[in-house]
Amino acid sequence: VGKRMKLEQNLIRYIDAVFPILYINSYEEKKVDEIIKKSAGGRDIFEWNGVNGFANFNTKVSYAMNHESLADVLKFLLDSNDIDGSLLVLKDVQLYLEEPKVVSTLKYISEKIGAGDIETSIIIVSAVRKIPKELEPYVVILEVDYLNTEEIREIISEFIEANEVDMIREELLDEMAIAFKGLSQFEIENILALAYADDGELTRKDLALIFEQKQQMIMKSGILEMIPLKESLEDIGGLDNLKKWLTKKAKVLKNIEKAQQFGVDVPKGVLIAGVPGCGKSLNAKAAAKLFEIPLLRLDMGRLMGKYVGESEANMRKAIALAEAIAPCVLWVDELEKAFAGIGGTGGGADITTRLFGNFLTWMQEKKSAAFVVATANDITKLPPELLRKGRFDEIFYVGLPNDKERKKIFEIHISKRRKQDLADINLDLLISKTKGYSGADIEGVVKESIENVYSEGKEKLTTEDIMEAIRNTHSLSEIMKEPLKKMAEEYENRKFKNASE
Repeated sequence: VGKRMKLEQNLIRYIDAVFPILYINSYEEKKVDEIIKKSAGGRDIFEWNGVNGFANFNTKVSYAMNHESLADVLKFLLDSNDIDGSLLVLKDVQLYLEEPKVVSTLKYISEKIGAGDIETSIIIVSAVRKIPKELEPYVVILEVDYLNTEEIREIISEFIEANEVDMIREELLDEMAIAFKGLSQFEIENILALAYADDGELTRKDLALIFEQKQQMIMKSGILEMIPLKESLEDIGGLDNLKKWLTKKAKVLKNIEKAQQFGVDVPKGVLIAGVPGCGKSLNAKAAAKLFEIPLLRLDMGRLMGKYVGESEANMRKAIALAEAIAPCVLWVDELEKAFAGIGGTGGGADITTRLFGNFLTWMQEKKSAAFVVATANDITKLPPELLRKGRFDEIFYVGLPNDKERKKIFEIHISKRRKQDLADINLDLLISKTKGYSGADIEGVVKESIENVYSEGKEKLTTEDIMEAIRNTHSLSEIMKEPLKKMAEEYENRKFKNASE
Protein backbone atom coordinates (compact mmCIF):
# COMPACT_ATOMS: atom_id res chain seq x y z
CA VAL A 1 0.00 0.00 0.00
CA GLY A 2 1.25 3.49 -0.96
CA LYS A 3 1.66 4.95 2.55
CA ARG A 4 3.68 1.91 3.66
CA MET A 5 5.95 2.39 0.63
CA LYS A 6 6.56 5.99 1.72
CA LEU A 7 7.64 4.83 5.21
CA GLU A 8 9.85 2.11 3.71
CA GLN A 9 11.60 4.61 1.40
CA ASN A 10 12.18 7.03 4.29
CA LEU A 11 13.49 4.23 6.51
CA ILE A 12 15.96 3.04 3.84
CA ARG A 13 17.19 6.63 3.36
CA TYR A 14 17.85 7.19 7.08
CA ILE A 15 19.38 3.73 7.65
CA ASP A 16 21.73 4.23 4.69
CA ALA A 17 22.67 7.65 6.07
CA VAL A 18 23.40 5.96 9.46
CA PHE A 19 21.00 8.24 11.36
CA PRO A 20 21.26 7.39 15.13
CA ILE A 21 17.63 7.04 16.32
CA LEU A 22 14.60 6.49 14.07
CA TYR A 23 11.34 6.82 16.01
CA ILE A 24 8.42 5.09 14.24
CA ASN A 25 5.18 6.41 15.72
CA SER A 26 2.72 3.53 15.22
CA TYR A 27 0.97 0.75 17.14
CA GLU A 28 0.82 -1.58 14.11
CA GLU A 29 3.93 -3.51 15.17
CA LYS A 30 3.45 -6.39 12.70
CA LYS A 31 3.22 -4.01 9.75
CA VAL A 32 6.22 -2.04 10.97
CA ASP A 33 8.21 -5.29 11.42
CA GLU A 34 7.57 -6.15 7.76
CA ILE A 35 8.73 -2.69 6.68
CA ILE A 36 11.88 -2.85 8.85
CA LYS A 37 12.71 -6.29 7.36
CA LYS A 38 12.41 -4.92 3.82
CA SER A 39 14.44 -1.81 4.69
CA ALA A 40 17.31 -3.59 6.51
CA GLY A 41 19.35 -4.23 3.34
CA GLY A 42 20.72 -7.54 4.64
CA ARG A 43 21.82 -6.15 8.03
CA ASP A 44 21.34 -8.24 11.20
CA ILE A 45 18.39 -7.04 13.32
CA PHE A 46 18.27 -7.31 17.13
CA GLU A 47 15.15 -6.54 19.17
CA TRP A 48 14.41 -5.58 22.76
CA ASN A 49 10.79 -5.68 23.93
CA GLY A 50 9.05 -5.49 27.29
CA VAL A 51 7.91 -9.15 27.24
CA ASN A 52 10.96 -11.12 26.05
CA GLY A 53 13.73 -8.63 26.76
CA PHE A 54 16.65 -9.03 24.32
CA ALA A 55 15.28 -11.26 21.53
CA ASN A 56 15.65 -12.50 17.96
CA PHE A 57 13.81 -10.00 15.72
CA ASN A 58 12.38 -12.71 13.41
CA THR A 59 11.36 -15.37 15.95
CA LYS A 60 10.90 -13.10 19.04
CA VAL A 61 12.68 -15.82 21.08
CA SER A 62 14.76 -14.42 23.97
CA TYR A 63 18.53 -14.64 23.99
CA ALA A 64 19.62 -16.17 27.32
CA MET A 65 21.27 -13.36 29.31
CA ASN A 66 21.95 -12.72 32.97
CA HIS A 67 20.66 -9.15 32.76
CA GLU A 68 17.71 -8.21 30.62
CA SER A 69 17.05 -4.62 31.66
CA LEU A 70 17.18 -2.24 28.70
CA ALA A 71 20.12 -0.29 30.16
CA ASP A 72 22.12 -3.53 30.62
CA VAL A 73 21.32 -4.78 27.10
CA LEU A 74 22.40 -1.47 25.57
CA LYS A 75 25.65 -1.57 27.57
CA PHE A 76 26.28 -5.22 26.57
CA LEU A 77 25.76 -4.47 22.84
CA LEU A 78 28.05 -1.48 23.09
CA ASP A 79 30.83 -3.37 24.90
CA SER A 80 30.63 -6.48 22.70
CA ASN A 81 30.50 -4.36 19.51
CA ASP A 82 27.71 -6.68 18.19
CA ILE A 83 25.68 -3.60 17.36
CA ASP A 84 28.13 -2.46 14.66
CA GLY A 85 26.74 -3.01 11.14
CA SER A 86 23.34 -4.09 12.45
CA LEU A 87 20.01 -2.57 13.47
CA LEU A 88 18.52 -2.49 16.98
CA VAL A 89 14.71 -2.33 17.28
CA LEU A 90 13.31 -1.18 20.65
CA LYS A 91 9.66 -1.72 21.61
CA ASP A 92 7.63 -0.94 24.77
CA VAL A 93 10.24 1.61 25.86
CA GLN A 94 8.03 4.60 26.80
CA LEU A 95 8.60 4.16 30.54
CA TYR A 96 12.28 3.30 30.15
CA LEU A 97 12.88 6.64 28.42
CA GLU A 98 12.42 8.21 31.87
CA GLU A 99 15.41 6.26 33.27
CA PRO A 100 18.58 8.41 33.34
CA LYS A 101 20.83 5.37 32.64
CA VAL A 102 18.86 4.38 29.52
CA VAL A 103 18.79 7.96 28.21
CA SER A 104 22.51 8.53 28.82
CA THR A 105 23.46 5.19 27.15
CA LEU A 106 21.29 5.98 24.10
CA LYS A 107 22.90 9.42 23.94
CA TYR A 108 26.41 7.87 24.17
CA ILE A 109 25.62 5.36 21.36
CA SER A 110 24.16 8.21 19.23
CA GLU A 111 27.35 10.26 19.69
CA LYS A 112 29.50 7.26 18.67
CA ILE A 113 27.32 6.78 15.57
CA GLY A 114 27.68 10.49 14.77
CA ALA A 115 31.48 10.26 15.13
CA GLY A 116 31.59 7.29 12.74
CA ASP A 117 32.82 4.82 15.41
CA ILE A 118 29.75 2.57 15.02
CA GLU A 119 27.60 2.00 11.95
CA THR A 120 24.09 1.27 13.18
CA SER A 121 20.60 2.75 13.66
CA ILE A 122 18.35 2.33 16.68
CA ILE A 123 14.69 2.01 15.65
CA ILE A 124 12.15 2.81 18.37
CA VAL A 125 8.63 1.54 17.58
CA SER A 126 5.95 3.08 19.81
CA ALA A 127 2.35 4.24 19.63
CA VAL A 128 3.21 6.91 22.21
CA ARG A 129 5.56 9.71 21.21
CA LYS A 130 7.89 10.51 24.10
CA ILE A 131 11.35 11.94 23.43
CA PRO A 132 13.62 13.04 26.29
CA LYS A 133 15.17 16.46 25.64
CA GLU A 134 18.73 15.00 25.77
CA LEU A 135 17.95 12.72 22.80
CA GLU A 136 16.16 15.27 20.62
CA PRO A 137 19.18 16.12 18.37
CA TYR A 138 19.66 12.42 17.51
CA VAL A 139 16.04 11.50 16.74
CA VAL A 140 14.01 11.64 13.54
CA ILE A 141 10.28 10.84 13.76
CA LEU A 142 8.70 8.66 11.08
CA GLU A 143 4.98 7.98 10.90
CA VAL A 144 2.74 5.50 9.13
CA ASP A 145 0.42 7.97 7.39
CA TYR A 146 -3.34 7.54 7.37
CA LEU A 147 -4.64 5.54 4.42
CA ASN A 148 -6.28 7.37 1.52
CA THR A 149 -9.61 6.35 -0.06
CA GLU A 150 -7.99 4.40 -2.89
CA GLU A 151 -5.86 2.35 -0.47
CA ILE A 152 -8.92 1.61 1.70
CA ARG A 153 -10.86 0.43 -1.38
CA GLU A 154 -7.97 -1.95 -2.09
CA ILE A 155 -8.12 -3.37 1.49
CA ILE A 156 -11.92 -3.90 1.23
CA SER A 157 -11.59 -5.56 -2.20
CA GLU A 158 -8.81 -7.87 -0.92
CA PHE A 159 -10.98 -8.85 2.08
CA ILE A 160 -13.94 -9.61 -0.21
CA GLU A 161 -11.74 -11.76 -2.45
CA ALA A 162 -9.99 -13.62 0.41
CA ASN A 163 -13.28 -14.45 2.17
CA GLU A 164 -15.28 -15.11 -1.02
CA VAL A 165 -17.87 -12.50 0.01
CA ASP A 166 -20.44 -11.40 -2.59
CA MET A 167 -19.01 -8.37 -4.42
CA ILE A 168 -20.66 -5.14 -3.21
CA ARG A 169 -21.94 -2.37 -5.46
CA GLU A 170 -19.51 0.35 -6.51
CA GLU A 171 -21.43 3.09 -4.62
CA LEU A 172 -21.34 1.10 -1.36
CA LEU A 173 -17.62 0.41 -1.85
CA ASP A 174 -17.08 4.20 -2.20
CA GLU A 175 -19.24 4.95 0.85
CA MET A 176 -17.38 2.37 2.94
CA ALA A 177 -13.99 3.67 1.83
CA ILE A 178 -14.94 7.21 2.92
CA ALA A 179 -16.47 5.94 6.19
CA PHE A 180 -13.23 4.03 7.00
CA LYS A 181 -11.04 7.13 6.55
CA GLY A 182 -8.86 7.74 9.60
CA LEU A 183 -8.74 4.06 10.65
CA SER A 184 -5.64 1.85 10.33
CA GLN A 185 -5.43 -1.27 8.15
CA PHE A 186 -5.60 -3.41 11.32
CA GLU A 187 -8.83 -1.67 12.45
CA ILE A 188 -10.38 -1.83 8.96
CA GLU A 189 -9.70 -5.58 8.61
CA ASN A 190 -11.10 -6.22 12.12
CA ILE A 191 -14.32 -4.29 11.42
CA LEU A 192 -14.78 -6.05 8.06
CA ALA A 193 -14.34 -9.42 9.82
CA LEU A 194 -16.87 -8.40 12.49
CA ALA A 195 -19.40 -7.21 9.87
CA TYR A 196 -18.93 -10.40 7.83
CA ALA A 197 -19.26 -12.68 10.89
CA ASP A 198 -22.56 -10.96 11.70
CA ASP A 199 -24.52 -12.16 8.64
CA GLY A 200 -22.02 -13.49 6.06
CA GLU A 201 -22.17 -10.38 3.86
CA LEU A 202 -21.23 -6.70 3.68
CA THR A 203 -24.21 -4.32 3.44
CA ARG A 204 -25.09 -0.68 3.97
CA LYS A 205 -26.12 -1.38 7.58
CA ASP A 206 -22.46 -2.13 8.34
CA LEU A 207 -21.74 1.60 7.91
CA ALA A 208 -23.21 2.13 11.42
CA LEU A 209 -20.61 -0.29 12.81
CA ILE A 210 -17.82 1.62 11.04
CA PHE A 211 -18.98 4.95 12.52
CA GLU A 212 -19.22 3.38 15.97
CA GLN A 213 -15.59 2.20 15.70
CA LYS A 214 -14.46 5.55 14.34
CA GLN A 215 -16.02 7.25 17.36
CA GLN A 216 -14.07 4.81 19.58
CA MET A 217 -10.83 5.70 17.78
CA ILE A 218 -11.39 9.43 18.21
CA MET A 219 -12.22 8.97 21.90
CA LYS A 220 -9.04 6.91 22.34
CA SER A 221 -6.92 9.62 20.72
CA GLY A 222 -7.80 11.80 23.75
CA ILE A 223 -7.36 15.01 21.75
CA LEU A 224 -10.48 15.25 19.60
CA GLU A 225 -14.04 14.57 20.65
CA MET A 226 -16.78 13.40 18.27
CA ILE A 227 -19.97 15.34 18.97
CA PRO A 228 -23.37 13.72 18.21
CA LEU A 229 -25.40 15.74 15.70
CA LYS A 230 -28.74 16.74 17.21
CA GLU A 231 -29.17 20.45 16.46
CA SER A 232 -30.05 21.71 12.98
CA LEU A 233 -30.34 25.21 11.46
CA GLU A 234 -34.06 25.16 12.39
CA ASP A 235 -33.01 25.20 16.08
CA ILE A 236 -31.33 28.59 15.62
CA GLY A 237 -33.47 31.72 15.89
CA GLY A 238 -32.25 34.34 13.41
CA LEU A 239 -28.64 34.68 12.19
CA ASP A 240 -30.05 34.41 8.65
CA ASN A 241 -26.95 35.78 6.86
CA LEU A 242 -24.79 33.13 8.48
CA LYS A 243 -27.35 30.39 7.72
CA LYS A 244 -27.49 31.38 4.03
CA TRP A 245 -23.69 31.41 3.84
CA LEU A 246 -23.45 27.93 5.43
CA THR A 247 -26.14 26.59 3.07
CA LYS A 248 -24.05 27.78 0.09
CA LYS A 249 -20.95 26.04 1.52
CA ALA A 250 -22.99 22.85 2.10
CA LYS A 251 -23.63 22.58 -1.65
CA VAL A 252 -19.87 22.65 -2.27
CA LEU A 253 -18.91 20.23 0.55
CA LYS A 254 -21.57 17.69 -0.39
CA ASN A 255 -20.26 17.56 -3.98
CA ILE A 256 -16.62 18.36 -3.34
CA GLU A 257 -15.15 16.51 -6.34
CA LYS A 258 -17.59 18.06 -8.86
CA ALA A 259 -17.07 21.51 -7.29
CA GLN A 260 -13.27 21.19 -7.59
CA GLN A 261 -13.53 20.06 -11.22
CA PHE A 262 -15.65 23.17 -11.86
CA GLY A 263 -12.87 25.32 -10.35
CA VAL A 264 -14.31 25.96 -6.86
CA ASP A 265 -11.75 26.09 -4.02
CA VAL A 266 -12.19 23.71 -1.09
CA PRO A 267 -13.85 25.77 1.71
CA LYS A 268 -11.45 26.48 4.62
CA GLY A 269 -13.84 27.49 7.38
CA VAL A 270 -15.55 30.27 9.29
CA LEU A 271 -14.83 32.28 12.43
CA ILE A 272 -17.98 33.12 14.37
CA ALA A 273 -17.28 35.79 16.97
CA GLY A 274 -19.42 37.80 19.32
CA VAL A 275 -21.65 37.89 22.34
CA PRO A 276 -21.72 34.85 24.70
CA GLY A 277 -24.92 32.78 24.62
CA CYS A 278 -26.05 33.92 21.18
CA GLY A 279 -25.80 30.69 19.20
CA LYS A 280 -22.14 30.43 18.12
CA SER A 281 -21.64 26.85 19.40
CA LEU A 282 -25.09 25.91 18.17
CA ASN A 283 -24.01 27.02 14.70
CA ALA A 284 -20.95 24.74 14.74
CA LYS A 285 -23.20 21.76 15.52
CA ALA A 286 -25.86 22.78 12.99
CA ALA A 287 -23.23 23.28 10.27
CA ALA A 288 -22.04 19.65 10.59
CA LYS A 289 -25.64 18.40 10.43
CA LEU A 290 -26.30 20.58 7.38
CA PHE A 291 -23.15 19.31 5.63
CA GLU A 292 -24.01 15.71 6.71
CA ILE A 293 -20.45 15.10 7.95
CA PRO A 294 -18.92 14.24 11.38
CA LEU A 295 -18.32 17.00 13.95
CA LEU A 296 -14.98 16.87 15.78
CA ARG A 297 -14.31 19.23 18.69
CA LEU A 298 -10.71 20.27 19.30
CA ASP A 299 -10.05 21.01 22.97
CA MET A 300 -6.86 23.08 23.16
CA GLY A 301 -6.46 22.21 26.86
CA ARG A 302 -6.00 18.55 25.92
CA LEU A 303 -3.16 19.40 23.53
CA MET A 304 -0.82 20.53 26.29
CA GLY A 305 1.65 17.74 27.15
CA LYS A 306 4.32 17.58 29.82
CA TYR A 307 7.13 16.35 27.54
CA VAL A 308 9.22 18.39 25.11
CA GLY A 309 7.50 18.57 21.74
CA GLU A 310 4.43 16.69 23.00
CA SER A 311 1.99 19.61 22.60
CA GLU A 312 3.12 20.25 19.02
CA ALA A 313 2.94 16.50 18.31
CA ASN A 314 -0.64 16.47 19.68
CA MET A 315 -1.55 19.41 17.43
CA ARG A 316 -0.10 17.59 14.40
CA LYS A 317 -1.95 14.41 15.41
CA ALA A 318 -5.26 16.30 15.78
CA ILE A 319 -4.81 17.94 12.36
CA ALA A 320 -3.76 14.64 10.74
CA LEU A 321 -6.78 12.88 12.27
CA ALA A 322 -9.17 15.63 11.08
CA GLU A 323 -7.64 15.48 7.58
CA ALA A 324 -7.84 11.67 7.51
CA ILE A 325 -11.53 11.72 8.52
CA ALA A 326 -12.38 14.63 6.18
CA PRO A 327 -14.91 15.64 5.02
CA CYS A 328 -15.67 16.74 8.59
CA VAL A 329 -16.25 19.89 10.64
CA LEU A 330 -13.41 20.70 13.05
CA TRP A 331 -14.85 22.88 15.80
CA VAL A 332 -12.40 24.98 17.81
CA ASP A 333 -14.38 26.50 20.69
CA GLU A 334 -13.36 29.72 22.51
CA LEU A 335 -10.42 30.35 20.19
CA GLU A 336 -9.18 33.35 22.17
CA LYS A 337 -8.59 31.16 25.24
CA ALA A 338 -6.78 28.58 23.17
CA PHE A 339 -4.18 31.06 21.96
CA ALA A 340 -3.96 33.32 25.02
CA GLY A 341 -0.40 34.37 25.85
CA ILE A 342 0.96 34.38 22.30
CA GLY A 343 4.14 36.41 21.93
CA GLY A 344 4.79 36.30 25.69
CA THR A 345 7.87 34.86 27.35
CA GLY A 346 8.27 31.66 29.33
CA GLY A 347 7.71 27.98 28.54
CA GLY A 348 3.90 28.04 28.36
CA ALA A 349 3.77 31.12 26.13
CA ASP A 350 6.46 29.67 23.82
CA ILE A 351 4.51 26.44 23.39
CA THR A 352 1.27 28.35 22.71
CA THR A 353 3.05 30.51 20.11
CA ARG A 354 4.38 27.39 18.36
CA LEU A 355 0.94 25.73 18.45
CA PHE A 356 -0.59 28.87 17.00
CA GLY A 357 2.05 28.89 14.23
CA ASN A 358 1.27 25.26 13.36
CA PHE A 359 -2.47 25.99 13.28
CA LEU A 360 -2.03 29.10 11.11
CA THR A 361 0.20 27.34 8.59
CA TRP A 362 -2.30 24.51 8.30
CA MET A 363 -5.24 26.93 7.84
CA GLN A 364 -3.31 28.78 5.11
CA GLU A 365 -2.20 25.69 3.17
CA LYS A 366 -5.13 23.35 3.89
CA LYS A 367 -6.36 21.41 0.85
CA SER A 368 -8.54 18.84 2.62
CA ALA A 369 -12.28 19.07 3.23
CA ALA A 370 -11.82 19.53 7.00
CA PHE A 371 -14.03 22.60 7.45
CA VAL A 372 -13.00 24.65 10.50
CA VAL A 373 -15.69 26.35 12.59
CA ALA A 374 -13.94 28.51 15.18
CA THR A 375 -15.94 30.38 17.81
CA ALA A 376 -14.71 33.29 19.93
CA ASN A 377 -16.32 35.57 22.53
CA ASP A 378 -13.75 38.35 22.54
CA ILE A 379 -12.05 39.05 19.25
CA THR A 380 -9.82 41.77 20.76
CA LYS A 381 -7.79 38.98 22.41
CA LEU A 382 -7.14 37.19 19.10
CA PRO A 383 -3.80 37.68 17.30
CA PRO A 384 -4.24 39.86 14.17
CA GLU A 385 -2.53 37.20 11.98
CA LEU A 386 -5.55 34.96 12.52
CA LEU A 387 -7.95 37.53 11.09
CA ARG A 388 -6.07 38.10 7.85
CA LYS A 389 -7.62 37.01 4.54
CA GLY A 390 -6.79 33.47 3.52
CA ARG A 391 -7.19 31.91 6.97
CA PHE A 392 -10.98 31.74 7.15
CA ASP A 393 -13.39 32.12 4.23
CA GLU A 394 -15.42 34.58 6.29
CA ILE A 395 -15.67 36.12 9.77
CA PHE A 396 -19.16 36.71 11.16
CA TYR A 397 -20.19 38.86 14.10
CA VAL A 398 -23.04 37.57 16.29
CA GLY A 399 -24.69 40.35 18.31
CA LEU A 400 -27.62 40.34 20.74
CA PRO A 401 -30.77 39.14 18.95
CA ASN A 402 -33.13 41.76 17.48
CA ASP A 403 -36.93 41.71 17.94
CA LYS A 404 -37.59 39.31 15.06
CA GLU A 405 -34.88 36.93 16.25
CA ARG A 406 -36.07 37.00 19.87
CA LYS A 407 -39.57 36.07 18.69
CA LYS A 408 -38.13 33.10 16.78
CA ILE A 409 -36.03 32.02 19.82
CA PHE A 410 -39.10 32.13 22.10
CA GLU A 411 -41.06 30.07 19.54
CA ILE A 412 -38.29 27.45 19.27
CA HIS A 413 -37.88 26.98 23.04
CA ILE A 414 -41.60 26.99 23.90
CA SER A 415 -42.39 24.60 20.99
CA LYS A 416 -39.66 22.22 22.09
CA ARG A 417 -41.23 21.88 25.57
CA ARG A 418 -44.89 23.06 25.54
CA LYS A 419 -45.99 23.22 21.89
CA GLN A 420 -49.67 22.96 22.89
CA ASP A 421 -49.46 26.27 24.85
CA LEU A 422 -47.69 28.37 22.18
CA ALA A 423 -50.81 29.69 20.40
CA ASP A 424 -52.13 31.39 23.59
CA ILE A 425 -48.85 33.15 24.50
CA ASN A 426 -48.45 36.88 23.73
CA LEU A 427 -45.02 36.79 22.06
CA ASP A 428 -45.08 40.52 21.23
CA LEU A 429 -45.31 41.39 24.94
CA LEU A 430 -42.41 39.04 25.75
CA ILE A 431 -40.29 40.59 22.97
CA SER A 432 -40.92 44.10 24.28
CA LYS A 433 -39.71 43.07 27.75
CA THR A 434 -36.54 41.20 26.69
CA LYS A 435 -34.49 43.85 24.89
CA GLY A 436 -30.79 43.13 25.53
CA TYR A 437 -31.42 39.43 26.30
CA SER A 438 -29.20 36.80 24.68
CA GLY A 439 -30.52 33.53 23.21
CA ALA A 440 -29.26 31.71 26.30
CA ASP A 441 -31.10 34.22 28.55
CA ILE A 442 -34.36 33.55 26.69
CA GLU A 443 -33.88 29.78 26.89
CA GLY A 444 -33.26 30.14 30.64
CA VAL A 445 -36.46 32.19 31.08
CA VAL A 446 -38.57 29.59 29.20
CA LYS A 447 -37.05 26.66 31.15
CA GLU A 448 -37.56 28.41 34.49
CA SER A 449 -41.17 29.37 33.77
CA ILE A 450 -42.08 25.80 32.69
CA GLU A 451 -40.44 24.36 35.81
CA ASN A 452 -42.37 26.83 38.01
CA VAL A 453 -45.69 25.96 36.30
CA TYR A 454 -45.05 22.24 36.83
CA SER A 455 -43.96 22.56 40.49
CA GLU A 456 -47.01 24.76 41.26
CA GLY A 457 -49.33 22.10 39.80
CA LYS A 458 -50.73 24.32 37.00
CA GLU A 459 -52.14 22.77 33.83
CA LYS A 460 -50.56 25.05 31.21
CA LEU A 461 -47.91 27.69 30.53
CA THR A 462 -49.18 31.28 30.23
CA THR A 463 -47.71 34.63 29.20
CA GLU A 464 -47.79 35.76 32.84
CA ASP A 465 -45.70 32.75 33.93
CA ILE A 466 -42.99 33.72 31.45
CA MET A 467 -43.25 37.40 32.44
CA GLU A 468 -42.65 36.38 36.06
CA ALA A 469 -39.44 34.57 35.04
CA ILE A 470 -38.35 37.63 33.01
CA ARG A 471 -38.79 39.87 36.08
CA ASN A 472 -36.44 37.53 38.02
CA THR A 473 -33.73 37.52 35.33
CA HIS A 474 -30.90 39.96 34.73
CA SER A 475 -30.14 40.15 31.02
CA LEU A 476 -26.68 39.81 29.53
CA SER A 477 -26.72 43.47 28.46
CA GLU A 478 -27.20 44.49 32.12
CA ILE A 479 -24.46 42.19 33.45
CA MET A 480 -21.90 42.94 30.70
CA LYS A 481 -22.88 46.45 29.63
CA GLU A 482 -19.38 47.93 29.09
CA PRO A 483 -17.64 44.86 27.56
CA LEU A 484 -20.55 44.39 25.13
CA LYS A 485 -20.38 48.04 24.05
CA LYS A 486 -16.62 47.76 23.42
CA MET A 487 -17.08 44.50 21.54
CA ALA A 488 -19.78 45.92 19.26
CA GLU A 489 -17.55 48.90 18.40
CA GLU A 490 -14.63 46.58 17.63
CA TYR A 491 -16.68 44.45 15.22
CA GLU A 492 -18.07 47.61 13.59
CA ASN A 493 -14.56 49.04 13.08
CA ARG A 494 -13.22 45.80 11.62
CA LYS A 495 -16.18 45.63 9.20
CA PHE A 496 -17.07 42.00 10.01
CA LYS A 497 -20.18 40.55 8.39
CA ASN A 498 -23.20 40.60 10.63
CA ALA A 499 -24.64 37.10 11.12
CA SER A 500 -28.14 38.60 11.31
CA GLU A 501 -30.02 40.30 8.48
